[in-house]
Amino acid sequence: MIKRFDNPKGKYIDKIIGQDRFAFSHSDSSDFYDLINWSKSGGYQGSVINFYDLESGKVYRPFDKKRNVIYSDPVYADGFYYFLQGNYDEKIVRLFQYIPENNPILIECFSMDEVNLYNLRIVGNPVHVISQEYDLRSYYPEKFSVELDENETVCFIEDGKIYMECWIERGWDDENNWATDEYDLYNKVIVKDFDGNVISEEIGYLYQSPDGTWWIA
Repeated sequence: MIKRFDNPKGKYIDKIIGQDRFAFSHSDSSDFYDLINWSKSGGYQGSVINFYDLESGKVYRPFDKKRNVIYSDPVYADGFYYFLQGNYDEKIVRLFQYIPENNPILIECFSMDEVNLYNLRIVGNPVHVISQEYDLRSYYPEKFSVELDENETVCFIEDGKIYMECWIERGWDDENNWATDEYDLYNKVIVKDFDGNVISEEIGYLYQSPDGTWWIA
């Protein structure tokens, strides 16, 4: 049997990790950083984020489509859904707490002059608003920055610790541009404090299971 959501739009949906009730979709694939480029060519048409109830089949849209407004992927934490809304006309990024069927609750506002729009996203549980380019910048709930190597990616922040992956490549012949017999590509899990000091590192890959639990593989 095939079930059907209310008013299907043909969009790809993703399950929100940490719970079994809701999935989500975006109306397009633009990112916060794209707003800068769109502004140079007449502005951005705007997007929406939809929440799909896997029990009832209902679809919830917290905000209607608005020009130059874009949304992040949502996360689930402490019984709520969180997402970012970027409004380029107002030069504001807003963090919302949400339960479908209810109105979104504004948690925090950030000026676009104070945040880096590149890889701006939410990680959690607990919820942190961060960006990552040449460094990690945390904007909520704590404000701090940590320099990162180009092969390091932040996965989550918990108990004053930053958990990240670092990809390692060995045995590549740069001159001939091929893998040697000793070639190996693997990940390390690195834990740092908010001052950038390494607390621990080990070979492993961080995987988040559908129930929200993090595993080292």
